[in-house]
Amino acid sequence: MRRRDREAEYAEFANSRLSWLRTVAYLLCGDWHEADDLAQTTLIKLYTAWHRVSGMENVDGYARKTLVNTFLAERRSPWRRVLLRSAKEEPQAQPDLDAILDLRQALTGLPARQRATVVLRYYCDLTVEQTADALNCSTGTVKSQTARGLDALRRGLESRRQQADSMVEVSS
Repeated sequence: MRRRDREAEYAEFANSRLSWLRTVAYLLCGDWHEADDLAQTTLIKLYTAWHRVSGMENVDGYARKTLVNTFLAERRSPWRRVLLRSAKEEPQAQPDLDAILDLRQALTGLPARQRATVVLRYYCDLTVEQTADALNCSTGTVKSQTARGLDALRRGLESRRQQADSMVEVSS
């Protein structure tokens, strides 16, 4: 295949999947700006390997796996820890009552690996085996991380609901 044809094929793939990649990235990281960066980095990685990737049976699966690996690698980065430390020093704003039961907020409270398993299993609708393949781990790890993630989501949402109820009672 000629280079021009490969680039046209890549451009068609990127244009058709960008919205999907951004949404999955947002569910992983909880911030649209960071999701844009993750999606862009993923597309760059796909472009550099497109001569191999385009011949694969499941290009979407490869793209998803690349996105998740990029997200997890970024979370392990020392630069990320510096950014988190400086963000924690800023005063926290009072949460908006409308956002208290927001699932996106709850997802950001999960550790990166648990968040990735929950998003892949329940948003991307992958099987345990497909999720294990995407995360390069065992099916047992996927099951335990998913169970812990769902448990933490339940606890977090219940806690937020109780906070909202107590705030409503105080203001009444």
